[in-house]
Amino acid sequence: MTTEVVPILRVADVARAVAWYARIGFSKVFEHPFADHLPADVGMERDAAAIHLSEHDGDASGPGLVDVWIDDLDPLAERFGIIPDEMPWARDIEVTDPEGIASAWPSAGRGNLHGVMMQSQRFPYPG
Repeated sequence: MTTEVVPILRVADVARAVAWYARIGFSKVFEHPFADHLPADVGMERDAAAIHLSEHDGDASGPGLVDVWIDDLDPLAERFGIIPDEMPWARDIEVTDPEGIASAWPSAGRGNLHGVMMQSQRFPYPG
């Protein structure tokens, strides 16, 4: 059995959000309102990562932070004109979409990721 986590990000303008996430490598895989008069729900994917962008008022009521682990950070950092941070757990950048939702883009490959994350101040873990 596998577990897949798919964040639902509340957006006011799904078309604007789709364009922004396409800029960072996501592709739209579906779009549907449950009825013509209802807000849109869009699924997007980048490699094995998936997100939903929802205009529904009841979904994800505030800005958040989504970590998206990637193998090669440099092309994305160059696209945004950002110098990656050298953190104990990874090299990463953080960008914010038009809705105020931040996404951190750490680059994989720093050894024992779980151990480093659990010991870092960014992700305190009581145990």
